[in-house]
Amino acid sequence: MAGGGPVLSSLHLRFSGRTHQLCIRALPDDDNARCLSRGTGTIVTPVPKGDSLFLSINQFAVDTPWLHTPARLFASDGILLFALLLVIAWWRARAMGNRLVAASLLAPVATVVAFGVQQLIVMFVHEARPYAVHPSALVLVSRTTDPSFPSDHACVTAAIAVGLLFANRRLGYAAAVGAVLMAVTRLYVGAHWPIDVVAGLLVGTLVSWGVMFALRGPATRLVAKLGETALRPLVAAA
Repeated sequence: MAGGGPVLSSLHLRFSGRTHQLCIRALPDDDNARCLSRGTGTIVTPVPKGDSLFLSINQFAVDTPWLHTPARLFASDGILLFALLLVIAWWRARAMGNRLVAASLLAPVATVVAFGVQQLIVMFVHEARPYAVHPSALVLVSRTTDPSFPSDHACVTAAIAVGLLFANRRLGYAAAVGAVLMAVTRLYVGAHWPIDVVAGLLVGTLVSWGVMFALRGPATRLVAKLGETALRPLVAAA
């Protein structure tokens, strides 16, 4: 790419008979950027400056091989534990009144809305994954070409934690700790930049809180009406 600075790394992909080049290059102002060349067009997307924290965490991962398996499992499948917490919160809430049942049922809805907002941000930011910028970095999960900002795992787990706080404080606190642990683990396995997981936590928290706060009243009234129908076992223990 003439005039674009030295190429730091590149990856050639082939789709439908056409070759696409994914590369990292230094721009004239020394900002790192990702460029995706498709024929004659080039899309340039900035990646985070000052990635020393990512590199430090990645080196820590290199130095702690005994943590690799649990970190990989939690980073990849730990979100299933959060889904289990949602089920437990709903089951317990059935014996604790319409308001808590409504919160337990609304929490997954708030999570889906938060995930939708996160995906919209992803579409506009197109941030390169850390391992695209640092090909030699240790990566403990499957590599993907999906944009990095913000972290969907951090967003979803934070959203679930906030929803659970409305339905069951103890489960909510446990989920909040788990969400932070998920964010740290996604850094440890090399899947995200620090700013990605921080943004994911913020998006999940703010969107979920907004949905819960705005819809808890209507949801409570809906649950009360459902309690008078054949669906009562879903919203009441007896």
